[in-house]
Amino acid sequence: MSHSYSAAGRVAMVSEHASPLAQLGGPDAGGQNVYVAQLAAQLTRRGHEVVVYTRRDGPGFPERVTTSDGVRVVHVPAGPPAPIPKDELLPYMEEFSQWLAREWAAGPPDVVHAHFWMSGLAALAGARSLGLPVIQTYHALGTVKKRHQGAADTSPPERNAIETAVGRECSAIIATCADEVAELDAMGLPRRHVTVVPCGVDPGLFAPVPGAREHGTGPRRLLAIGRLVPRKGFDRAIRALAAVPDAQLLIAGGPQRALLRAEPEAERLWALAVEFRVSDRLALLGGVSRAHMPGLISSADLVLSLPRYEPFGIVPVEAMACGTPVVATAVGGQLDTVVDGRTGVLVPPESADHAIGTTVRGLLDDRDLLAEYGARGRRRVLDHYTWDRVADAVTRVYSAVSSVPSLSGVVR
Repeated sequence: MSHSYSAAGRVAMVSEHASPLAQLGGPDAGGQNVYVAQLAAQLTRRGHEVVVYTRRDGPGFPERVTTSDGVRVVHVPAGPPAPIPKDELLPYMEEFSQWLAREWAAGPPDVVHAHFWMSGLAALAGARSLGLPVIQTYHALGTVKKRHQGAADTSPPERNAIETAVGRECSAIIATCADEVAELDAMGLPRRHVTVVPCGVDPGLFAPVPGAREHGTGPRRLLAIGRLVPRKGFDRAIRALAAVPDAQLLIAGGPQRALLRAEPEAERLWALAVEFRVSDRLALLGGVSRAHMPGLISSADLVLSLPRYEPFGIVPVEAMACGTPVVATAVGGQLDTVVDGRTGVLVPPESADHAIGTTVRGLLDDRDLLAEYGARGRRRVLDHYTWDRVADAVTRVYSAVSSVPSLSGVVR
């Protein structure tokens, strides 16, 4: 089907498993979905025409949908129209790429931006015969996942080799943090093709909510947020809670609260809380909508982000945007986003959990310091992590390899 374009630039985004329309909190729905949705919306507001291609994973999905932001989402028929774990999608990427090739032959975009390694594989195959430039954002790397998950890693065995091949063939790579650059370098990918552009946050939505909590009344509130998967480190937060006797811990993530009993990770966390005798101070909230998240974050004294590894980690940025300080493990993107001793505290990933608890207790005892950290965190987000700044940097990468205009040619 042919399409006519009249926008400043024609941008095709490929996000094979992470639809910008998805409900967050599922095992394969998280930061990448938000990134694609927000970046696409921001580029559309600047006058670009953006089409996001994602795999059709439901039988009743229309082929093409236009979001309220004006972003077009195309559900590509590749494999059965049903949810499939992302680690099982590789066999369907050839069908995905062939569909893209037909689509782009009828109306080629100016640039293709692939999100995740399988999207890169499909995008390059679909763009190759047309000579279209492809930008790659990995969002997560197989080498890192294998290192931390070992035998529990369910990625296809071909993943690392494909990631390297994609990085060598694409026109440019956008990394989200300095730690990822080091990983790409270790993979043998040329540093000159890599640009660091962090993930962003909407500071209008994620902002301090006045009156969200009357600090000084009731127990101190700790908050942890993320998908209910072991690597997020919620178990560490629970064990740390044992060393903070006057605090409560809220964990937001996963399915709706009523469905948590069927969630294995929720059951594991609850059993751990019983073992450490903190179950009376733990609340598993289930999934919390983005609309309600700023109020929840603003109600907390501290946000705990304790993953064992984290490619970028948007939770600390959202917390800082709400003026809430962060205690985070010194891993991945959190090394960039959380400034130790300025917007929160970075703890070594090998720290004993009771030592993390001691750190948390010390912070909770210093309300003035918490207030300073919170204010500095908000300023840091406004200076570095707005979607407007992200779109500026991404557009510069686009314009370096394609006809998409840089800032000077963009309609604001």
